[in-house]
Amino acid sequence: MTNITLARSYLEKATKRMKILPVLLDEQAYSDVIREAQEIVELALKGMLRAIGIEPPKQHDVGYLLVEFKDRFPEEVQGEVERIAGISKWLRKEREFAFYGDIDFIPTEEYTIADARKAINGAGLVVKMASKVI
Repeated sequence: MTNITLARSYLEKATKRMKILPVLLDEQAYSDVIREAQEIVELALKGMLRAIGIEPPKQHDVGYLLVEFKDRFPEEVQGEVERIAGISKWLRKEREFAFYGDIDFIPTEEYTIADARKAINGAGLVVKMASKVI
């Protein structure tokens, strides 16, 4: 399997997972939207890195690597790299709380429709940019 084959697989998985986000939003499962969006963004970013020949590390937020290798992406994508990295960083920060919560943070009570829409919009942008790279 080549890097580009695996990159395409990641993009395919991310694209298919995007379809579940409106269902979760309709169910008012806002914390689940956050968690799924994070996984979508992670797959898309790792696919982008593989497409330019970078082996992504085994960590959830690789946005900083897009910034580091910004010049390897198409010009249209370069203009969005910092924004994409910010989306990845935000979703990574929310990842565990959205799934597990904490004694003083109940995920089903803490996240709002605005949070969920922000996550959906961010994931959509990332997948769109990934499709331009892969």
